[in-house]
Amino acid sequence: MLEFTIPGRGEVRATHLVLDYNGTLAKDGRLIPAALPLLEKLSQLVQVHILTGDTHGSVQSECDVSFVKIHILPDDDQDEGKLAYLDSLDPLTCIAVGNGYNDRLMLKHAALGIALIQDEGLCTATLMASDVVFTGIAEALESLLAPKRLAATLRNR
Repeated sequence: MLEFTIPGRGEVRATHLVLDYNGTLAKDGRLIPAALPLLEKLSQLVQVHILTGDTHGSVQSECDVSFVKIHILPDDDQDEGKLAYLDSLDPLTCIAVGNGYNDRLMLKHAALGIALIQDEGLCTATLMASDVVFTGIAEALESLLAPKRLAATLRNR
């Protein structure tokens, strides 16, 4: 479990890390190299889930590891599909990471919503639904391993 306190906002007790794939963990369907070792470290603390429409058809081959649970979404209403998946886990136990329009609902409803602005961009609606923004997946995942960074950014006292 990932547990940390954000002064003035309360505690986060996460048992799930839910991530988008393309634009978040991958660029053009190819996994960003720094992501996998960090996900492996985090998998010692939380269950790691990847939710994707799998635009490039590569998530299974790129993330062929035992410590990640992959869920491929149908083509329609992916925003609702991601939210339903989050709801099945209990949003208050989830940290969600994403960049696209179809990620905005899961970021808004998760205990902590992390938006990424990388090479594939960041949807402004998703930005507004997030709690914090990072410019790289490595920095976002590292912040979960050093949560005082998050507390410093999100604190209200």
